[in-house]
Amino acid sequence: MFDVALSSAGAHIALATSSDEKHPPENMIDGKADTFWSTTGMFPQEVVIRFQTMMKITNVHICSYNSKFIIIPVYIDETDSQLQQEEIQLGEKRAYSLRLIIESGYDHFVSLHKVVVSGQAVHQ
Repeated sequence: MFDVALSSAGAHIALATSSDEKHPPENMIDGKADTFWSTTGMFPQEVVIRFQTMMKITNVHICSYNSKFIIIPVYIDETDSQLQQEEIQLGEKRAYSLRLIIESGYDHFVSLHKVVVSGQAVHQ
């Protein structure tokens, strides 16, 4: 299993409801923890990561600041403005894309630093 959501693995951002010139959504799939997508201050926010092909995914790991409720769905505990890391176990799901909806945050702005999707290509 490897990170199928990396841009270097062929994944791309198919949709994002907001974008900041300095912190675009593509930053969360570049493999770097020091770059991020910053939302523009209103909720909900949504992003769709499109994989190169059909993938069998097993879990999603999210590194973010100030996120409160992300729909895959998962509740995020407040961490007093510390980096939040969440891992969502999915079993083995087949998907062409992953949709994340940030319903609310602990602040006006949320930043997603990294979204790691463990999986492998499905050979048909």
